[in-house]
Amino acid sequence: MTEKKPIENYLQVLEESLHKKLAVLARIEELNNDQGSILRQTTVSEEAFDRSIEDKGLLVEELNKLDEGFEVLYNHIKEQLVQGKDKYKAQIAVLQTLIKEVMEKSVVIQTQEARNKVLAEKFFADKKKEVQKGRKSSKVAMNYYRNMNQSQIVSPQFMDKKN
Repeated sequence: MTEKKPIENYLQVLEESLHKKLAVLARIEELNNDQGSILRQTTVSEEAFDRSIEDKGLLVEELNKLDEGFEVLYNHIKEQLVQGKDKYKAQIAVLQTLIKEVMEKSVVIQTQEARNKVLAEKFFADKKKEVQKGRKSSKVAMNYYRNMNQSQIVSPQFMDKKN
């Protein structure tokens, strides 16, 4: 059995990292689709929306860790990789293909995020209008209540006692 050289092990780890990143991006893409569906409904489930935001936040943290690990490892072997680019041509081609897939998926996710942002802004604007309408209704009700209470008060009247 032939033992892999350290750089080949590192290249394998980089490849695995990119596969993990693609899986995380695919999950984020699913959550974005779910968020879009939630925001398009006539009655938005705020709990479901909040849950998807939290889930996506965890995935973004995982993505950042994967990115950091990839960068550290790549910087560690970058010089050896450049010097032996012919020797590691096949592994480099695989990494380039995976990086291209990651970039494409990132663009899709950015597009989804932009669409969802528009939907979320509309949802929150509608909620704001509802709150303002509720405040106006409360104010009108309070004014009506005050006016009705004041109408029960009979102001003193002068009576002419002359016959």
